[in-house]
Amino acid sequence: MIHKHAGTARPAADLATEERARVALAVVFFGCGIALASWISRIPGARDALGLGPAELGLLLLCLSAGSVAGLPSSGPIVQRLGPAVAVRAGGLLLGVGMTALAVAVRADLVILAGAGLIVTGFGMATWDVAQNVEAADVEQRLGRTLMPRFHAGFSIGTVVGALAGAGCARFGVGVSAQLLGTAVLVATTVIVAARWFLPVPARADGEVRTSAQTLRAWRERRTLLIGLLVLSFAFTEGVANDWLTVAFVDGHGTSDALGALGFGVFVTAMTVSRLVGGGALERWGRPVVLRVTAGLAAAGLLLVVFGPSLPWAVTGALLWGAGAALGFPVGMSAAGDDPARAAGRVSVVASIGYTAFLAGPPLVGFLAQQAGILRSLLVVFGALALALLTAGATATAGSEQQRQQSRGDADHQPDDRGE
Repeated sequence: MIHKHAGTARPAADLATEERARVALAVVFFGCGIALASWISRIPGARDALGLGPAELGLLLLCLSAGSVAGLPSSGPIVQRLGPAVAVRAGGLLLGVGMTALAVAVRADLVILAGAGLIVTGFGMATWDVAQNVEAADVEQRLGRTLMPRFHAGFSIGTVVGALAGAGCARFGVGVSAQLLGTAVLVATTVIVAARWFLPVPARADGEVRTSAQTLRAWRERRTLLIGLLVLSFAFTEGVANDWLTVAFVDGHGTSDALGALGFGVFVTAMTVSRLVGGGALERWGRPVVLRVTAGLAAAGLLLVVFGPSLPWAVTGALLWGAGAALGFPVGMSAAGDDPARAAGRVSVVASIGYTAFLAGPPLVGFLAQQAGILRSLLVVFGALALALLTAGATATAGSEQQRQQSRGDADHQPDDRGE
């Protein structure tokens, strides 16, 4: 039996392989969200077990981001050389080792080991993240459907499930170490098994040498750098809300902790729904138009959160902010992977640029909040949204020869990284 796709006839066996890869990717994205939220939801318990003050806790939390940023530059070459499946398995194994070390550290009150465990966890998650996005770009191209936002929605759903699991464990007296160890074993095992159904890696052409040269080349591509700035802007927009929205409701609007958590829950829910339904809008109107509209939604939501005259207006703002911030990161990753032959290097570069937002956002908003108050400090997000409007055009599908030349830029005049 033959299925027709994108104007060509394709064997049913190929379609079945791609559908299995799609399901496997959904599992992998979901597991990544569970792993991250499992740790975040138990940070207060880990802080108490380790006896850390606010400054010490801040340094400990920085270890996870530092590990991720350190892992991103090497993730592209790893994926390029070994393939996404092997890279995801390696990332899952590192995450399991790191979270196990973290569980032991919390149990034994060893702060240094906890920091080392978070660094290893972050390194593993970075490798895993780049690999799953490269695979997702390949799968959505082969199936001819916009799937990247839905994969990232799976990550968002995983964070909700992980947070609920953490809350339940805390409520019923399950220790932080036990939860982290259980999560490490479950998630790492599931991801390592699921990666077996990723797409097979094509055989290399004769004389082809896949090295970090492709990643270095991607750093010289104008389109790739612009997409990286777009992802950075949306990651900053999302990250500021993740870190400060609850505080903004409690300190800025004078709500209870429960209502502050509810406001953040509205934001996360809106992000998830937007990612689930965003594929249709992207296919109908294209990436640049949709990203500009969603940036506008996020700006409107930010205004309501900061200047809303009452709590219902602020909650509405959280909803619009979440819906507007949802698509930038997955669409940027999808755009970076438009050319499968160069996807690994480009996704690695885009992720490296984008992830700096998660390092810069929390301290910047904290400094501004100290000077001007928490609500006014959130206005810094407008700068990120302005950058998103300016760079959205770079995500246009690189289908024409002119777009391909713009994508490659001056880097295409460099020698090819194949055997001489």
